[in-house]
Amino acid sequence: MLNDEILLKIEKPACYIGGEVNSVMKDKDNVDIRFAMCFPDVYEIGMSHLGIQIIYDMLNRFEDTWCERVYAPWTDLDAVMRENEIPLFALESQEPIKDFDFLGITLQYEMCYTNILQILELSRIPVWSKDRTDADPIVIGGGPCSYNPEPIADFFDLFYIGEGETMYRRLLDLYKEMKKSGHSRDEFLHEAGKLPGIYCPSLYEVTYKEDGTIATFTPKFEDVPATIDKEMVTELSDTYYPLKPVVPFIKVTQDRVVLEIMRGCIRGCRFCQAGQLYRPLRERDVNVLKNYAFEMLKNTGHEEISLSSLSSSDYSQLPELIDYLIEECNRKKINISLPSLRIDAFSLDVMSKVQDVKKSSLTFAPEAGSQRLRDVINKGLTEEVILNGAREAFEGGWNKVKLYFMLGLPTETRDDMEGIAKLSNEIAKVYYETVPKEKRQGRVQIVTSTSFFVPKPFTPFQWAQMSTKEEFLDKAYIVKEAIKSQLNQKSIKYNWHEADVTVLEGVFARGDRKISEVIYHAYKKGCLFDSWSEYFNNELWLQSFEECGVSIDFYTTRKRSEDEIFPWDFISCGVSKEFLLREWKKALDETISPNCRQACQGCGASGYGVGVCTEEKTGVSL
Repeated sequence: MLNDEILLKIEKPACYIGGEVNSVMKDKDNVDIRFAMCFPDVYEIGMSHLGIQIIYDMLNRFEDTWCERVYAPWTDLDAVMRENEIPLFALESQEPIKDFDFLGITLQYEMCYTNILQILELSRIPVWSKDRTDADPIVIGGGPCSYNPEPIADFFDLFYIGEGETMYRRLLDLYKEMKKSGHSRDEFLHEAGKLPGIYCPSLYEVTYKEDGTIATFTPKFEDVPATIDKEMVTELSDTYYPLKPVVPFIKVTQDRVVLEIMRGCIRGCRFCQAGQLYRPLRERDVNVLKNYAFEMLKNTGHEEISLSSLSSSDYSQLPELIDYLIEECNRKKINISLPSLRIDAFSLDVMSKVQDVKKSSLTFAPEAGSQRLRDVINKGLTEEVILNGAREAFEGGWNKVKLYFMLGLPTETRDDMEGIAKLSNEIAKVYYETVPKEKRQGRVQIVTSTSFFVPKPFTPFQWAQMSTKEEFLDKAYIVKEAIKSQLNQKSIKYNWHEADVTVLEGVFARGDRKISEVIYHAYKKGCLFDSWSEYFNNELWLQSFEECGVSIDFYTTRKRSEDEIFPWDFISCGVSKEFLLREWKKALDETISPNCRQACQGCGASGYGVGVCTEEKTGVSL
């Protein structure tokens, strides 16, 4: 699709030529369905995403389907494609996306929404779903952001709500059958909207109250469900997994074999959307994982393997898996990466076996600077545990620590903010108390980072008010000044996130269908790659909100009543709104809830009858 002259002009031509190891080639004349799987960001990020590899592998196992990949072209190629009228194409066949049956777009983070419009426009697919004809692909979205699809609902024909392994076969069979019998696009979409987990926005209508909140959200037809239940894999050890993942030609963000050890989380942190969406916790069998690790390393030639989960320390067969990996990987000189571990004696012992202690840094995520605020967010981490973990780490030879906090959490006070500086200082103090002068490798290095809190759908904080840009920056200033006043300030480096991006993320996270017009306006003004700070242009976004008559504060700082209908209330993620409201009230009372292995909190996920919900509860603290 791109000639040599163009490839020589652009920065990373290897991102667009396809042909990588393990990419799947099929004869297009021997398949019934062509599916373009899109990650709406650059190749290097999209190729690092496990979810796409799983769907790619699954769809290509179907004999009647050929799934290919497409990513957002970087700005240099975007300009060339527009100038030379080159339509966006898939990597494998190098053929235009417009000729495919489906364009599947994964929605991993809100700040890629303008990139979705770039993908559609470059593909010559009408941006608004209402303008598409039978000649256009079916545009389907999935991934975590599809749990509130409303801000982008008008750009999509369908959304797949939940985990991708379960319903695609039925959807594709329906498509084949209806295409064969000459049914129209609209007829297919109507039937697809009846399938479990499939949401077709055009089949629903929204009415609003005078104050701008939702009055009703209802199906237009009696045969369409009023509630969409998420799709979920009940048996993780017996489902699709890519044993031959595609190996990129160039260095990507995560150049390694990824072993997903479990889904879900028992912890119940009240700010964490993933912890609610993927309930209940389900584990993969350790012997299955050993086999996956062996096969994937053999099939890719990668020199690193990483465990993927929300909280790896909670995987019940972790010691056995780690022992196997250490033995295998040491023999083959493979590195092991272990994110999401709780810093305790076991984890530190493991990390010292698999990491070069001198080079690596340890990561703690206290999230809040005081114990009071950690109780509000239900972060089961005390200062004593944090300092003990740091002490053991320093004794083990580490001298670099990364700390992650959030600013703008509900009920936050100045003391909580200054607590971030105090806790950073206490950890530095532990280093100097623990490591004798003669054994120190220079000064301890502590990097304290704060992100700004965004209340997400399907969390107890979905009712919370969000801070303004100015308030966020004031909070960061308070932390910065508090760090300057600490005894060990020279050992502490402080970073904070961009406030204006966070505000926009807050609008997209809890937005409704009125937001799509704003996104379209901003895109037309030139907004693209908004998650890349060098391209983010807040001024253009502010203009777009003003021109569309949409208030940012309505979605961010407005106080929400307990009985308000949220734009995402028609989706059931298995966790009830009653449970989330109970947790919101407990947060305001500064009361903690035990984790799922200690005691069931009646969230609703036990209705699936799988995973941690079927385990006996300990009734004691882990």
